[in-house]
Amino acid sequence: MNEWNGFYGPNAGYLIELYERYCADPNSVDEATRAFFAQWAPPSDSAAPAGEAGQPPLDVTRIVGAARLIRYIRELGHLAARIDPLGSDPPGDPGLELATHGVTQADLAALPAHIVRGPIATQVRNAAEGVERLRQAYSGSIGYETDQIQDYLERAWIREAAEDRRFFGGLDADRQRELLDRLTEVECFERFLHKTFPGQKRFSIEGCDMLIPMIDAIIRNAAVNGTKEVVIGMAHRGRLNVLAHILGKPYSMILTEFHSPDYTKDTYEGWTGDVKYHLGARKAYRESGIAEMPITLAPNPSHLEFINPVVEGRARAAQEHRNRPGFPEEDEKESLAILIHGDAAFPGQGIVAETLNLSRLKGYHTGGTIHIIINNQIGFTTDSNDSRSTLYASDLARGLEIPVVHVNADDVEACIAAARMASAYREKFQKDFLIDLVGYRRWGHNEGDEPEFTQPKMYERIRNHPTVREIWARELERRGIITREEAQARVDAVMNRLQQAFEKVRERQRLAASLPPAPPPPVQPLRRPPIFARPVSAKTLIELNEALLDRPEGFTVHPKLERTLQRRRQAIFEESGIDWGHAEALAFASILADGTPIRLTGQDSERGTFSHRHAVLHDVVTGERFIPLHHIPQARASFAVYNSPLSEASVLGFEYGYSCHAPDTLVLWEAQFGDFANGAQVIIDQFIVSGHAKWGQNPSLVMLLPHGYEGQGPEHSSARLERFLQLAANDNIRVANCTTAAQYFHLLRYQAASLYADPKPLIILTPKSLLRHPRSSSSLRDLTDHRFQPVLGLGAEAPAPEGVTRLILCSGKVAIDLLSSAEWEKTAGRVDVLRLELLYPFPAEELRMAMQRYPNLQEVVWLQEEPQNMGAWSFVWPRLQQLLPEGVTLRYVGRAESASPAEGLHSIHVREQARILREAVADLPESPVPALQGRETMTR
Repeated sequence: MNEWNGFYGPNAGYLIELYERYCADPNSVDEATRAFFAQWAPPSDSAAPAGEAGQPPLDVTRIVGAARLIRYIRELGHLAARIDPLGSDPPGDPGLELATHGVTQADLAALPAHIVRGPIATQVRNAAEGVERLRQAYSGSIGYETDQIQDYLERAWIREAAEDRRFFGGLDADRQRELLDRLTEVECFERFLHKTFPGQKRFSIEGCDMLIPMIDAIIRNAAVNGTKEVVIGMAHRGRLNVLAHILGKPYSMILTEFHSPDYTKDTYEGWTGDVKYHLGARKAYRESGIAEMPITLAPNPSHLEFINPVVEGRARAAQEHRNRPGFPEEDEKESLAILIHGDAAFPGQGIVAETLNLSRLKGYHTGGTIHIIINNQIGFTTDSNDSRSTLYASDLARGLEIPVVHVNADDVEACIAAARMASAYREKFQKDFLIDLVGYRRWGHNEGDEPEFTQPKMYERIRNHPTVREIWARELERRGIITREEAQARVDAVMNRLQQAFEKVRERQRLAASLPPAPPPPVQPLRRPPIFARPVSAKTLIELNEALLDRPEGFTVHPKLERTLQRRRQAIFEESGIDWGHAEALAFASILADGTPIRLTGQDSERGTFSHRHAVLHDVVTGERFIPLHHIPQARASFAVYNSPLSEASVLGFEYGYSCHAPDTLVLWEAQFGDFANGAQVIIDQFIVSGHAKWGQNPSLVMLLPHGYEGQGPEHSSARLERFLQLAANDNIRVANCTTAAQYFHLLRYQAASLYADPKPLIILTPKSLLRHPRSSSSLRDLTDHRFQPVLGLGAEAPAPEGVTRLILCSGKVAIDLLSSAEWEKTAGRVDVLRLELLYPFPAEELRMAMQRYPNLQEVVWLQEEPQNMGAWSFVWPRLQQLLPEGVTLRYVGRAESASPAEGLHSIHVREQARILREAVADLPESPVPALQGRETMTR
C-alpha cells in the first residue's frame, strides 16, 4: 500500500509540517492527529506522491518549506513589522528568511496559490505573490501577536481580518479630512500650551497623537453597537488632550487651571482639589441617530496603573440591573471599559497583572476591555531594557490570551484599523484586546525635564522628525484631497480659538483682580446628618429567619453545617442566642427587603474565612449551589456574593469603582485576614480615604477587616487600625470596632441607610474569636429595640456610678477578654468599662456625657491589645485629654512599643494578654506610660 495514499500536492506538504510539529510537541496537534501519527511515519523521498491527474509530482521538501514559511510569517511577522516611527530596525527572526528553508522565489512561483491557505489565496495569482501579500499584512505598519490564543476561531478571525485588510477601508475623502482636523486640534492644543506656559507640567501626548482619533473610533463603534456607557482610565500622558477633545472640557477651563485654580470656597467644605492632570470628567456623547451615551474619565492619582481595577468596577456596575432578587442581571453591552497604559508602567506595576486576571472571572468580567499602551519607548529617563525583561511592553498580556496588535503611531490608517479591529473583536468575543501604540515622546517626562541628558541619540531623531499631522497633511496633499494652504488654514483656525479662550481667561482674571478681596467664609463645624435605619420588627426578623432556613426539596447540606444553621431557628428566641454570622444574615435579609442591593466579595467570602457566614450552600451529593438570600420572598433587590482571586489591590480597587458608580448599592469587601488589606494600601490611601477631598467622589464601600489578638502571630492579629485612624479627617470615613452581634447588625443597616443621606466608606474591624463568643451574642430585642451605639456600656451589668473610681475605655475584643477574666471579678464595683464601638468620627459628646455620670471618678485607663505605637492610643489620647473632668488622670495599658504587631509565640501572647488585663484593674499601675493629668500635655 502506498503510504502517501490520500495525500498529494500541498496536502502532502501540510502533512509533513504537521508531523514535524507533532514530533516537537504532541500536544500541538489535536487528538485525532496524534492517534494517526502514532501509527504513521513519513516514507522515503523515493515514495513522494504524484500529483492529481495531469499534474507533475511535487517536491515535498519544498512544499514543507513553503508551508513553514507561511506559518512563520503569520506567527512571527510582527518581529519584522515597521512599527517604530523613529525608524529603528525591527528585531526580525531567522525563521522569516527564505534561505533558511531552501525555498527560492522560483519554487514559490511554481506552486499553486491555494497553498497559502486563507483569505489571500483567493486574491493572488500564485504562491509567490501570496507570500509577498502576507509579508505586507503581517510585517507592515501593524504587527499581530495571536499565537497565545488557545481558541482557534479567535485566531482565525484575526488572521482573516489582517489578511483581507478588513478594517482599512471606509476612509472616504470627508473622513480623511476629519482625521486631519482632529490631529490639528490635538497638535495645536499641545503647541499652544507649550508656548503659553513654558516649563509647566502637562505630560503632552505629542508623539502618540493618534490616541485621540483612535479613541474617537472606538467610542463611535461602541455607540453604533448599542453600548450605553463608556468608562475610561488613564494616567497623565495625554490626559489634558483627552479631557479637551474626548470629554469636551472647555479650553478656557483647562487654561484657567494653568494659572491658579481657586479652590478656596470648596476647601471650606472638605474639598481640596487636585492637579489638573489627575482630574476626571463626564460627558454625554451624542451623534445623529444614536442614543445619548455618557462617557466617564475616572480621576487618577500618580500611581499610574491603579486606576485599572477602579474603571473595571465602574464598568461592571454600569452593566448590572440590581432591582430584583438573585444575582444582578448582566448585560455586557451596557458599558465599555477603555484603559490607556504607559509602556513602562504596564509591565512594571503589578496591579496590571492583577486586573487582567479579573477579566474572565464571573464576579468581575466586563465583556472585554480595550487596552491601549501609549508607547513612548522610554519610561521617565529609563530605557526599555532597564524597565522590562521582555521584548515588548505588552508581553504581560500574552499570558492572559489577549490578542496584541503593535501599530506605528505615524500611520494614520493603520491606527484607525487597529482601533476598529479592537472594537469588532470585543463585540464578537467579549474579551480584552490590546493595542500597542508605538510612538515617541517629543519632550521630557514632563515639560520641565531635559531628555537629551540620558537619550541624546533618540532625541536627535525626534527633533528632526515630522509630526503625524504633518505626515498626514502631506499624504492628503499627495492624494489631491487638500492643498497645503488648506492644511495651514486649519492650524491657524485652531490656534485662534485657543488664543481667544486664553484672552477670556486673562480678562476674567483682570476683572477679579480689580475687585476687593471677599472675606473668607466662616469655617463651619462638621455636621453629621442624623441617619436612622428604619427599625425592624421582631415579626419581620422571625419571618426572615425562617425564609433563610428554607431549602429546595432534596437539597442536602453537610450534616455538621446543617445542625449549625438549623439551630438558628430556635436561637432567635433565646437570650443571647444570635451570634455574629446569624446577625449578619438577618441584616442582609432586612436590607434586601428594604430594596437596597448588596454586593459582597473577598477571599473565601462565600463561606467566610472563619466558617461563620455560609452565604452559599453546597449539596454534598450533587455539588449544586444554593444561596438562601436569593430566595427569601421578602427581597426586593439583588444579592451578589463572589469569592475573589488571591488579590487585595485589584479587587478592592474594583469594589471602590463599583461603589462610586452604583451609589444605591451596599458594597462590601472582606479581607481574609485584616492585615492583608495592606496589600491594597495604594487603593486605600489614594482612593478610599481621599477620593472625596480630591475629586468629589462619594464611595460608600464597606471594608470588613478581621482583627484581634488570638496568639496567631504578627501576620494575623492586627488589621492596622492605627493607619485608618491616621487617615481619618474631615469626616471622610467611618471606623468601627464592634463587640456585639447586634451592634454589627445595626451598623450594616446604618450604612445602607446612609447611602442616600451621607455616603462614606466604612471600615469595620471584625472579630475572630468573638464570632461565636457568648458575650458577643445578642438577643432579638437587641436587634429590634435599639440602634447602633457609638459608646457602649455594660447595661444592667454596670456597677453603680457613685462607686466607680476607675473607668476603663477600650475598643474591640479586649473588652470581652476583660469582662470574661477572673481579674474583672475582683473589681468589686469600683471599675466600669465603656467600649468605643465607633472610633471615627470620634464620639466626643457621647463620651463626655458618659463620664459625667461618675461623680467620684479618679482615673481613666485606655486599654488596648495592640502595641503602644499601634492601635487607637495615639488617636484617642489627645481627644480624651480634652474630655477628662478636672483632676482625673489618664493612663495607658497595653503592649509596649514594637516594630512587630504581635508576638510570634502563642505562649508569650498568653502571658502578655494576662498582664494587660491584670494591669487594667490593678490597684497599683504598672504601665510604661506615666500617668497624665487631665488637659495636660503629654511629654516623651
